[in-house]
Amino acid sequence: MANPDASTAQPPLRAAIVPVTRLQQNCTLLWCTKTMRGAFVDPGGDLDRLRAAAEQHGVTIEKLLITHGHIDHCGSAGIFAEELGVPIEGPHEADRFWIARLADDGRDYGVTGRPFEPSRWLEQGDQVTVGELVLDVYHSPGHTPGHVVFHHPESRLAIVGDVLFQGSIGRTDFPLGNHQDLIDAITTRLWPLGDETVFVPGHGQPSNFGQERRTNPFVADSVLARA
Repeated sequence: MANPDASTAQPPLRAAIVPVTRLQQNCTLLWCTKTMRGAFVDPGGDLDRLRAAAEQHGVTIEKLLITHGHIDHCGSAGIFAEELGVPIEGPHEADRFWIARLADDGRDYGVTGRPFEPSRWLEQGDQVTVGELVLDVYHSPGHTPGHVVFHHPESRLAIVGDVLFQGSIGRTDFPLGNHQDLIDAITTRLWPLGDETVFVPGHGQPSNFGQERRTNPFVADSVLARA
């Protein structure tokens, strides 16, 4: 017999994208629908907008998650964490270089920036929790040396920061960037998560790994086969 409540059942995870800063960085509000506890991934700025988004969805923020140390992704993370009284988890410690220069980069880009020390640096194979959700952590260097990706297997959703975009890949011409590391991270860490996995990039529109493997001019299977 069909479950009469099946049509109204909530998925375990919900997400809302809130573009922030003049660089239009995709901050993601993730929450556990069972507990209504959530996290912001990459709260780079525009904290009033982020507070309003959490209130709109009725989410209690319990932590901040950071993919990497660039100004548009984490310039205001330390300020926000202090205000909310919550921990920061991520990125990998190899991005300490970038986090230390947030104030200088903020002046250069016209974005609020303050260095911070996360409560927890993340490593390949770690997990983070949001409410009752468990997300896997993948160290994915190349755009920055300490970049991490968050993946919720049950939802087939990944938050990939600036590793991969719809039709493009992350820049590797910043200090400590490495093009081959980025390609390796995409092909060995992201592609195994499955073609059907939807990803939220740090900028622009979401896509899925299958689409990028077919059409991305930098990392499509056909492109890499010719490399």
